[in-house]
Parts: sequence; C-alpha cells; structure tokens
Amino acid sequence: MTNQENNHNEETNENIYLTTNQGVRIHHTDDSLKAGDRGPTLMEDFHFREKMTHFDHERIPERVVHARGSGAHGYFQVYESMAEYTKAGFLQDPSLKTPVFVRFSTVVGFRGSADTVRDARGFATKFYTQEGNYDLVGNNIPVFFIQDAIKFPDLVHAVKPEPHNEMPQASAAHDNFWDFISLMPESMHMIFWVLSDRAIPRSYSMMEGFGVHTFRFVNAEGKARFVKFHWKPVLGMHSLVWDEAQKIAGKDPDFNRRDLWESIEMGNFPEFELGVQMIEEEDEMMFDFDILDATKIWPEEIVPVKKVGKMVLNRNPDNFFAETEQVAFHPGHVVPGIDFTNDPLLQGRLFSYVDTQLTRLGGPNFAEIPINRPKVAVHNNQQDGFMRQHNPTRKVNYFPNSLGQNAPITAPEEEGGYVHYAEKVEGRKIRRRSESFNDHFSQARLFWNSMSEVEKMHIQDAFLFELGKVESQEVRQRMVGLIAKVDQELAATVAEGVGVSYSSPSIGEKAKEVAHNVTETVKEAVTRKKTVDKSPTLSMENTRKDTIKGRKVACILADGFDYDAFQHVKSALEAEGAQLKVVSKRLGMIRASDGKEAEAKKTFLTTGSIMFDAVFIPGGADSVQALKKQGDVLHFVQEAYKHCKPIAASGEAVEILQLSRIDDVTLASPQTLSDKGVVTTQQTEWPEFAKLFVQSLAQHRHWNRQKEAVPA
Repeated sequence: MTNQENNHNEETNENIYLTTNQGVRIHHTDDSLKAGDRGPTLMEDFHFREKMTHFDHERIPERVVHARGSGAHGYFQVYESMAEYTKAGFLQDPSLKTPVFVRFSTVVGFRGSADTVRDARGFATKFYTQEGNYDLVGNNIPVFFIQDAIKFPDLVHAVKPEPHNEMPQASAAHDNFWDFISLMPESMHMIFWVLSDRAIPRSYSMMEGFGVHTFRFVNAEGKARFVKFHWKPVLGMHSLVWDEAQKIAGKDPDFNRRDLWESIEMGNFPEFELGVQMIEEEDEMMFDFDILDATKIWPEEIVPVKKVGKMVLNRNPDNFFAETEQVAFHPGHVVPGIDFTNDPLLQGRLFSYVDTQLTRLGGPNFAEIPINRPKVAVHNNQQDGFMRQHNPTRKVNYFPNSLGQNAPITAPEEEGGYVHYAEKVEGRKIRRRSESFNDHFSQARLFWNSMSEVEKMHIQDAFLFELGKVESQEVRQRMVGLIAKVDQELAATVAEGVGVSYSSPSIGEKAKEVAHNVTETVKEAVTRKKTVDKSPTLSMENTRKDTIKGRKVACILADGFDYDAFQHVKSALEAEGAQLKVVSKRLGMIRASDGKEAEAKKTFLTTGSIMFDAVFIPGGADSVQALKKQGDVLHFVQEAYKHCKPIAASGEAVEILQLSRIDDVTLASPQTLSDKGVVTTQQTEWPEFAKLFVQSLAQHRHWNRQKEAVPA
C-alpha cells in the first residue's frame, strides 16, 4: 500500500489539517504575517513564501496567469514637470520621449485561449527610463478579488479549469470559482466589475488601465504622497456585447491581438493618457475606505485624476516570442521618486513576480534578455547562472574591494541612488487584517448604482450566465445572499433565474435597517469621512463618443452596386480614421453599375457582422436584387441590429433592411437618422448621408433597441 493510500485511510475530512510542505500545521492562511495589522509583510513568513513559491512554479514555460497576451512598443511623454510631486526623471522633461513596451493580456486562459473571453485584462507597461527600468504592472480593472497576496494561489486555483477534468477553459463559469467567491465577500466589488462590460473590451486601445495598488510619489525634498495610476484611452472606452464576444471567440480567437497589430501597421496608433490620483499623507484616514485596500477605488469625485502625460504605441514586435513572451514585468522595478506602501496584496507581489521569472525564463538572468534589458548601463557583482549573457571582464566580483578601485561604487542619493522612503513601521508580528479592510459591499454598491440601466442589465445577465453554469445549488444560494447585500432587486432576479430561493426583507425589517443606518449616520456626523453614493466616471456610457478612429465598417456588395454611394461613405469614414471593408459572396473584384470596381477581401463564410462596428449597404438595383436572395445577407444585418450597431442603407438597399425586419427604417426623404442608429436615404446628397452615418458610428452602440428589455 502506498504512503498516499495510508494517509487517506488514516485521515478523515474532520481531521485533515492544513500544513506546510514540511508537515507543520498552519493556524491561519488568510493573511500574511505583518508588522501590525496595517504594516508591511515580513520576509520571515515561511508559510506565505512557501505557498507563493510553489504556486509561482506550477507551470512552465507559459505564464501561470496572463498567459494569453499581445504587446507593442512605443513611447511616453510627460505634459509638464512633476517635480513638485516626484523626482522620477521620466516625469520631468516634456521634451523627453521615454521608450516603453506594453503587454496586454487576459488573466485566466492558457496561451491558446481566445481574446474575447470574459476576464480582467492585464495592462503592463515597461518604461526604459534614463534611471533604469520602471514597470507599471496593472489591469484594466482598478480593484482586485482579494486583499492579501497569500490568497492569490487559492483564487487562481479556483478560477482555473477544475483539476479533475481541466474544464472549462478561460472561463469563471464553474463551481470551483463561485464556491470560492461565495466564501470570500471581499471579492464582491471586483465581481461586479468583471461581470460588467469592462471585462469584454472592444479593443485594447479602447480600455482603461490601472496600477490597482497604492504607491508613493516622493519628491526631491523627501515629501511623500500616496498615488494611484490610471491609463485613460484617447478613443474612450467601448466594449463588445456578450453574445458577440462568444461568437468572435469561435470566428477569430485573435480578435483583439489582430486589431492591435493591424491598427499599428496602418498608423492608427493606440494612445493613452497617464493619470494620477494623489492623497497627502496627512489625509490617509479621511475616507470611508482604507486607501491601502486593493479591493477599493478612490472615487474620482473626491480624489480627481490629474492627467500628466501620453503614451503612444507605434511599433509592433519583430518577434512575438522574443519580445511579447519573454518580457518580464515586476511591480518591484521602480525608479527614484516612486516607492511602495503597506498594501498587503502589493507586498506579496513584490516577492512573487521575480520568483515566477526564475522558472519561466530559466533562471536569474532574465533581465539580460534584450526585451528586458535596460537602456542604461548595468554594473553589479552578480555572476553565472542559467542563460548568462553578459561577459564581465573585471577581476573582482565583490564589494568592497581594493583591487578594482572599489568599483562599482554605491551612488549617493543626489546622484540617483535609490533610497527607500523612511516610513516609520512598528507593530506586533501578527496574522490579522486591519478592521479598516472589513467593508466588502459599499463600493460594490457604489459601482452598481453608478451604472446606466443597460449596463445594469448586462451585469444581471452576466450573473445569470455565470451562476447558471454552477451545478451546486448551495453555491448559487450563497451567491444570491451576497448579491442581496449589494442590491436586493438584483438578488431577487438572479435567484429566480438560477433556481434558488430569495425572500426580500419585510417592511418591518426594512424600517429597522433604515433606522439603524440613520443612527449610524448621526454617530458619524461629527467625524464624517469622505464618500460618494454614485460615481459617473465608473460608467462606460459616460466616456467620450466623438471619434470613430480605428472602427471597422462592413460594406455589403454584389455586382451592380451604386459606386457613388460607396465611394462617398468610404471617403468620409477614412477621413475620420475608420475603415470600410467590402464583404461579398465571393472574393475579388465586384463591379458597380457604372463599370467601376471594388475589391471584396471577406466573404460571408470568412467573416460576420460580429467582426465589424457597423454595416453599410449601398443601393443599386442589380446588387440589391442579388443580395435579397442571400440568407447570409439578411442574417448579417439582423445580427448587427441585434448587437445595437449602426446600420446604413441607401436607395434600393433600404428594402434589405425591411426584409431583415428592422422596424425603425424610414423611407422618407431627405435622409434621416433614427433614434436607434439606422441611417437611410433615397436621395443622392451623399455628404449629409455620410455625416449622419459617422455620427451614428461615433455612438458605438444604440441601446434604445434594447429599451424594452432594460430593467427599471
């Protein structure tokens, strides 16, 4: 009998204690060992180090998380000197272009998974500064699932495919994940973000990025401020719809990767503005949330975002593996003027990232791989190891020394030597979380209350989809209980949809709750802390909608189409940075009624409406007569309409919209723009027609088509 079988026979579920790999029983595994409950994580925490080390080395060579990614080169320029706030050199000179490499990624799926799955997106930026490399390693969501890094292995184990059958791929819609979440109320804020449209971005160039954690700015005088980092896309934020995202995963799993590559090749360079939120040290305790809690945002209404510079991505990698796969990020790669805080999730990442690279990139010399190599000279006494590329010629390899003139010497602070901020730290060694981290529902409620009605509907549907895949009724029931702490009407709707019970509080119970809340408000009146009930900046519907740059429009053609209509719309779109791509039954040249031609590079078999942002069908009697007989054409239009995309048709092509049962088509002249984003004309005043179509496209989606389905 094997040892494993012996252990199984000797133990029951009642007396299986959690232990280290050395057999030491673990008393507490939800918090890392800290100097005081808001203090920094201690290196002597052997349980945390063992747990994280084993997790970091679970898979080779692909990343354990963020395996599916795409990258690009570019540069960053600050708008004006930030010397008042930080001495970081790359944030001083507006004329300086700092090279960057950015890697976008999904979190959960393996390298072969699809781009458009519902997931948080990694947004990691390596700045090759004149003071060394600085890595801003974040996500497209500003908060995270957990508060302490020691829970990260548990989180990822839960969300990854279930170990007994390795299903499902790149999806959180399974029992293990929701079992974990239902027992971790601190995750509820992040859950609402992940189930929102933020988790299915239309493009990497149309999503925000966040540093997630609280860092410090330190200026030349040694004054420090707390800081959070934001990337704001110049194109605004836009998303897919869930039905569309699922279909794209089958039609083109490289959808976001392809969009990034093609945009750069065409000169439509993705642009992002770097923003910072700053809090003075003396104001650390002024808010109704703990600013070191990674499950909390700093609402922009009370801590504004200051835009300090712009990043432009203007060059694709020369080799995907050499650059995008081998790039190694680490939140501990900082430069003078940027420092850490005691955020317990950040503290754990400062250990984990380097540890992960040791296995994934073959040893300690990953910084010598070209994509990771700083643009400045590197001098130290490290030597040997796997994959060593640098060939030192000096005799000595230690410090201090006299045989080598004591080189390389340490740099004084005034010469750029990195000096950690002298934060006072004291406290008992303890595994415990600060009580200020205990509010798990207020900001989830803030996020929900800040959504537009259509965004709320999408979150509701996402809960129904995700929990509808969970087989355990007990898990579904627990999740409904947590949702009720955020919004009771949402909980009732989800409960009905996933087949579990839910009873709303009685009038008497509601009255008691209101009375309790009033009492608590009165108690806090004297020492009221800053808070908000709604934050409009959280809603994607409030972002800019005045550009169509980077958009792709399908133009459906057959022989005999109206070339004038085609060319006027094409020119208008291209003038605004959008593309018009011809889709037809066959590839090759399609002849217009006047003998001119347009080339079809896509067919109904190789693409679909899901691959485009809008649809245009020019008139032409012969073309329309042929298209009306093709079921693929009607499906193309119907599907685009279902997904609330702009649709335009001219002349005889309006009949196709009617056959597609689009109920808001107007045949009156002159051309009109319906309130549901449909543009039609029977006349030949093409400039005005094209202008209306551009306006419709700039809105991205026309949610009025879903109005009847939106919850009150």
